[in-house]
Amino acid sequence: MRSLCLPVLLLVLLDCCLCQFPRPCATSEGLRTKECCPVWEGDGSACGALSGRGFCTEVEISDEPHGPQYPHTGIDDRERWPTTFFNRTCRCAGNYGGFNCGECRFGYWGANCAEYRESVRRNVLTLSTAEQQKFISYLNLAKNTLSRDYVISTGTRAEMGENGENPMFSDISAYDLFVWMHYYVSRDAFLGGPGNVWRDIDFAHESAAFLPWHRVFLLHWENEIRKLTGDFNFTIPYWDWRNAQTCEVCTDALMGARNALNPNLISPASVFSSWKVICTQPEEYNSREALCNSTEEGPLLRNPGNHETNRVSRLPTTADVEFVVNLPQYETGAMDRFSNMSFRNVLEGFASPSSGLAVRGQSTMHNALHVFMNGTMSSVQGSANDPIFLLHHAFIDSIYERWLRTHQPPRSIYPRANAPIGHNDGYYMVPFMPLYRNGEYFVSNRNLGYEYAYLLDPGQRFVQEVLTPYLEQAQQIWQWLLGAGLFGAVLAVLIVSVFIAARRKMKRDKRKKRASSFGERQPLLQSSSEEGSSSYQTHL
Repeated sequence: MRSLCLPVLLLVLLDCCLCQFPRPCATSEGLRTKECCPVWEGDGSACGALSGRGFCTEVEISDEPHGPQYPHTGIDDRERWPTTFFNRTCRCAGNYGGFNCGECRFGYWGANCAEYRESVRRNVLTLSTAEQQKFISYLNLAKNTLSRDYVISTGTRAEMGENGENPMFSDISAYDLFVWMHYYVSRDAFLGGPGNVWRDIDFAHESAAFLPWHRVFLLHWENEIRKLTGDFNFTIPYWDWRNAQTCEVCTDALMGARNALNPNLISPASVFSSWKVICTQPEEYNSREALCNSTEEGPLLRNPGNHETNRVSRLPTTADVEFVVNLPQYETGAMDRFSNMSFRNVLEGFASPSSGLAVRGQSTMHNALHVFMNGTMSSVQGSANDPIFLLHHAFIDSIYERWLRTHQPPRSIYPRANAPIGHNDGYYMVPFMPLYRNGEYFVSNRNLGYEYAYLLDPGQRFVQEVLTPYLEQAQQIWQWLLGAGLFGAVLAVLIVSVFIAARRKMKRDKRKKRASSFGERQPLLQSSSEEGSSSYQTHL
């Protein structure tokens, strides 16, 4: 009974995932009142206030100035996020979290969110065959299951009417929800009129928030899969691509091999060959001054290695990673893609991993992998369509973690002002709800409830990479092992029985043979004494 209650309890706690536009708020009433404080079903009060989990309050916006890269004001819904849509949201107390404070902060579990638990992300290439198959099945389930709790915006706030009389929201699958979020955070800003856009804007790339934002993105995606599958031990695996010469994960057993008839497509033996992409046509959206509405736009494309080699000559090496990790400064200069000797800028791939200087016309580190894939993943706004995106960014996050552990920077190192719009410490991450400030995730993943297998000490690493897969594989086949053991035991008993029977027969045959031989000499024995012969035979 206890084993049944735990998954049910965890499902309740994860029932309200932490993502874009919760359904309870995507209504005319929510838009009119600009309030997103959903009721927690546990006590029937907004934000679980009656249980002390949180309360509904005004959103506090940071007024620190941003950099000159975006010179406009009041034209984009992502400015001063989320106040264009909502200016009152739930603020959760203690370790409680979620848009209605109905769940726990990252890393905490239990009815009162008092239990800290650390999960381990492992190398996808060291997972057992059963674990790899489970990961693929989870991806496909998410791709084909509508998100129960979240919707996406298909229009700007202005298009929805001053009082929200024309709400423009749409259902979307659990996987595509995150594809859309990655598109939305990086899309161009509409300036008014078809094709009139501002391109030098991105709330998750090309500046300080690149690493914290993607860290939160992965944590949310992990939680969504746990909620969808009921597997609360699930973690996102990573692909350690250091020194790789090819796409090692591009096999039909993992992320899909190359299609033999069309190298730009995925092998029909892979489930990903049937996937359709969304949000991959930014120029089309700009020409119509419209948002991506999650309409399917064709198959997933990938042709790894057949990219423009002048832009990416090779995949990153171990030496590249070591150079990056040892850079002491997180941000420098204008804190954008032209920054020199910036850990963030080199890791993101706008600077050289051998000199630390910004380079034009080339892509390194993180960016190199995207270009190398030569397909859907090579365009920023639609890149999350390819599930390799998750494996890649999990490894990027592990390098970020190595830098944090190596240099142990205080939060004050993270830029508080003058970074490009959306990247200052106090800016709320677009488009997450509940709200998270960038600087809150300038911390070790040990504070967030997860770890990477290759960063564990040798003993823990042996358990995670060798012992755990062995035990999990044994668990998958324990019935077969039990049957094999019983069959072996029965077979052994039969063999021993046959051997014993054969040995006894041999002894009887020997006795008969000797008795027969003795009988031929009997007259000589009996000539001396009848009693003696009888006694000798008995002794013999």
